[in-house]
Amino acid sequence: MGRYTPAFLTVLVVVFVGCQAPMGAEVPVANFNAPPLAAQMPVVATPQPRYDPAPAAKDRAARPTPAREWIPLAQARPWRWIVIHHSATRNGSVTAFDRMHKQKGWDECGYHFVIGNGDGAGDGQIQVGPRWPKQKWGAHAKTADNKYNEFGIGICLVGNFDESRPTEKQLASLARLTAYLQQSYGISGGNILGHSATGKQTACPGRNMNIATVRKMADRMAGLNELPSTDHITASAVELLQPIR
Repeated sequence: MGRYTPAFLTVLVVVFVGCQAPMGAEVPVANFNAPPLAAQMPVVATPQPRYDPAPAAKDRAARPTPAREWIPLAQARPWRWIVIHHSATRNGSVTAFDRMHKQKGWDECGYHFVIGNGDGAGDGQIQVGPRWPKQKWGAHAKTADNKYNEFGIGICLVGNFDESRPTEKQLASLARLTAYLQQSYGISGGNILGHSATGKQTACPGRNMNIATVRKMADRMAGLNELPSTDHITASAVELLQPIR
């Protein structure tokens, strides 16, 4: 340090700080890699879900055992909502929607989970989208403040529920997944929403999807020691087939 004068060191400091300073009043171009809301809202620590194939009895009562692929690889995001969609198509899958969304210029499939109807994916099959393992924000419920994308888990059921009804296996899987997400991320029943309830001018998830009953069934499943298999459809699942009045 003896050969550098104080004046020279001062110049170095000024140059370094100048490189780190923001570029005036320039506004960055909107893109999927930097959602504006993330910088505005504090990130709250969220417990990381875990997979335990043989949990103790007290743990089973506190939290249902999930499927292994539901456990994200990244640190849990502070999720606040579960937003339910229909695809408005007769068939579909994560792969199909990923391709469709990329053709629209999106980065990847906008949903976190897709539940098949037997055409493109198994009836009631819960497919994990590419965003979920990374705990990446969604691209499924655009609003002015973008909060439902930032902190909303997007679940899409394949089908057009203005024209038809979801299958019983789809509905049982939806309730099972929703119950797990509620308990894992502390999401209240009131924050389980249909896409149209986010303020978007849309009929999604369709008139034949009764969100109120989805909440009731998820709450019922969340209270069990273990979530029931989707192979066994309880009588209460039939309630979900009734249109909203």
